[in-house]
Amino acid sequence: MNTNFRNTPWRWALICLMAAAGSACADSVVNSVHNLSASGPGTIKANSEKNACVFCHTVHRTTGDHPLWNHSLSGITNYVVYSSMTLKAVVGQPNGSSRLCLSCHDGTVALGMVNSHTSPISMANGVTTMPSGPSNLGTDLSGDHPISFVYDAALVAKDSNLNDPTTLNHKVKLDPSSQVQCASCHNAHDNQFGNFLVMDNTASALCVVCHVTPNWSGSAHAMSTKVLPAVLAQRIAQENRSKKLTKKTVGANGCEICHATHFAGARERLMRFDAPEQNCLVCHNGSMPAKNVAADFQKPSVHPVTLNAKAHSPQEDPVNPSVRHVACADCHNPHAAGTAAKSSARVGGALLGVTGMNSSGAIIKAVSKEYELCYRCHADSIARGQPRVNRQWSETNKRLQFSPGNQSFHPVQTLGKNPNVPSLITPWRTSSTVTCEDCHNSDQAASAGGSGASGPHGSIYSPLLERQLILTDFTPENPANYALCYKCHSRDSILGNQSFKYHSKHIVDDKTACTTCHDSHGVATNQRLINFNVNYVSPVGANPIQYIPGGLNGPTCILKCHDYDHQPAGPSAQRLKLLKTR
Repeated sequence: MNTNFRNTPWRWALICLMAAAGSACADSVVNSVHNLSASGPGTIKANSEKNACVFCHTVHRTTGDHPLWNHSLSGITNYVVYSSMTLKAVVGQPNGSSRLCLSCHDGTVALGMVNSHTSPISMANGVTTMPSGPSNLGTDLSGDHPISFVYDAALVAKDSNLNDPTTLNHKVKLDPSSQVQCASCHNAHDNQFGNFLVMDNTASALCVVCHVTPNWSGSAHAMSTKVLPAVLAQRIAQENRSKKLTKKTVGANGCEICHATHFAGARERLMRFDAPEQNCLVCHNGSMPAKNVAADFQKPSVHPVTLNAKAHSPQEDPVNPSVRHVACADCHNPHAAGTAAKSSARVGGALLGVTGMNSSGAIIKAVSKEYELCYRCHADSIARGQPRVNRQWSETNKRLQFSPGNQSFHPVQTLGKNPNVPSLITPWRTSSTVTCEDCHNSDQAASAGGSGASGPHGSIYSPLLERQLILTDFTPENPANYALCYKCHSRDSILGNQSFKYHSKHIVDDKTACTTCHDSHGVATNQRLINFNVNYVSPVGANPIQYIPGGLNGPTCILKCHDYDHQPAGPSAQRLKLLKTR
């Protein structure tokens, strides 16, 4: 006997035949929906045929296919097979045991069409071919796990996300040609694990036999004990051909919460839902014990995950993809994301394993600081958008704006340069650093005093600000209009002129916005984040717009603002004269 055949599940077909009534199969095929005889337990069964094995096997008059195959084969030669930009295997037309399975499961051949009978076996309830539903795969297999491809050392050398085939669990078998087939994951004669799986797939134990997912075992999704939302539980139950899902938690369902091995909504990478964001928001929409991120994406200012999200690919240029987009997977790695809060390195568990750009402009595979993720789109990208404020010096590359070589910057990459900032509110100090999320965050985040999800998903304040910051002049000063600045800088100190003796005059009397003078990110050529909004500020006389750092009498500006000329006089004029002669 062929040794490969001896070690395959198909040998139980012969045991069934030899057992006459199938006593050796009492705990498997005879009591499963694969028993299409009149006594079968399923809804699809014969009118009178009593032989449970004849629908697939026969001792005489076989089709010539192993093992003693009886069912007529499908004549389809042009199945639509699975494909993906990241797939390294070569997937051909179904062959081997998969071709045998498809003789029923592609829905093109009558279930009772067997070679040993001169006429088809009559099926009950008017059934001829496999009825529509999860058992009828059809001829379009592009949304199903690939089959009939060689899984060997050469493939593993190309794809580091696969385990060495020589180390696979003994229950997961390749065919004699080292190909993955339906029978690699399904044992047609044993349904003890449901869906005729060869082993229990709780926590995706079957999936990880072949697939390597770095950091998955300790990730938030793998470890989660949260109960699945009803809509997802129902969908998985239907795919598993059961009325009620027995594995109720996120962790117990593992890969299945996002991926479908058959009938995938998004065929490439077998995502459960066609819209990329829905694979995340089906859970993160407040329907289970998790923050409602979906609500933030309905706000006026958002990361637009519904725009061009299908363009995302793991193989894309992370900085300049062919189609600019943002998808959940651009900022979160669902296989590695954890639950830990931000560490001293300023990266929380939600950002673990995400690609980014460091302060030098180099691509890094896993960010260690939050700003490295933001730089991926908001630094060297050629399509990063127009500035929100029309400034004297226009710079939208955040990596350059936060450069430690600048005259001034908010301390994101490193500590700030100004040792005297009397307006800082505890716990902020001149020795503190900040993150992008300290300013760009949900308006309902905990840091804003709310109970919503944290992170720059969406906000009622543009551009994705945690609190309001008016960007235009002639707006009355109050705590709400400049709430973002007052989060860290004491309003009493600012209006008390402790940092600059004319703060109150500019902000209160002249109704000048903070951003008319200050560029929040960083300025290469001026101290104190001075970079004027030229919608309101213009040159005066023959002098260019200038900011002269202060001495004993404070700083001086040479410009026109709100039709008022700021001309230097006294010591300020002398300083200007010295600057011109240098």
